[in-house]
Amino acid sequence: MILIADSGSTKTDWRLVDNNSNQIYSTETIGFNPYFIDENEIFAELSKSALNKNKADVKQVFFYGAGCSSKEKNNIVQAALQLFFTNAQIDVEHDLLAAARAVSGNKTGLVAILGTGANTCLYDGKNSTSNIPALGYLLGDEGSGAHLGMNFIKHYLHHEFSEKINEDFAQAYPNLNLNKILDAVYKQALPNRFLAQFSRFVHTHAEDDKISALITVCMNEFFEKYICKYPNYRDYKLNLVGSVAFYYQNFIREVALTHQVEIDKIIKQPIDALVKFHTNA
Repeated sequence: MILIADSGSTKTDWRLVDNNSNQIYSTETIGFNPYFIDENEIFAELSKSALNKNKADVKQVFFYGAGCSSKEKNNIVQAALQLFFTNAQIDVEHDLLAAARAVSGNKTGLVAILGTGANTCLYDGKNSTSNIPALGYLLGDEGSGAHLGMNFIKHYLHHEFSEKINEDFAQAYPNLNLNKILDAVYKQALPNRFLAQFSRFVHTHAEDDKISALITVCMNEFFEKYICKYPNYRDYKLNLVGSVAFYYQNFIREVALTHQVEIDKIIKQPIDALVKFHTNA
């Protein structure tokens, strides 16, 4: 059996496929970004997941993950997977390659991920040939869920929204206050996920003028920091993957027009396309 995984910073989508390309089941775990989780934590999460049921039957694992951008980081994930799937050959790749294979196939183009974090590359139909570093939620990740959430929270704490937005936010997060926000951002684990959760509230209130302007600024920064820095970027079509890309695509398409960038595909998650890629289904 073949197991295929697409892992972001928040969650991992898994698909188990038999030798006849039939899907056995799908499941989810938390995200296994090696910048935020170690080998022991990955193994512990796998051990309590639905993957336990068929682990002995898995002969090949194709794992695509956020943060799997160097041999050192890949080894963290690889070691945990090998310890869990003892009968399998393990292949760990960056989630940018997953996105590129899912939306571009064998075509050249610009590929972007906008989920909890952000990343981009120039893809030649087989490999990523150029990458503008995303730098993570503290230094970059412009246009991502964490970036949208962080900018919203800053404006909210500075009392820059209408009473209606303040009331809606207080109702959505009744137990949240300044101290809890600061504690989550500066002391607790996974502050990027904490910040990204607020992008859902931003999306549901996108008709508000100030929030709409905030979204446009964030997406414009995404283009300026990443897409527009690739040489001859207007010569390529842009394909995007991720929940933020999918739900905010109207804003993205509008901002793309101002930068004369043509967008081809926007999909929420690449996992089903990856199953087809690896099974030739």
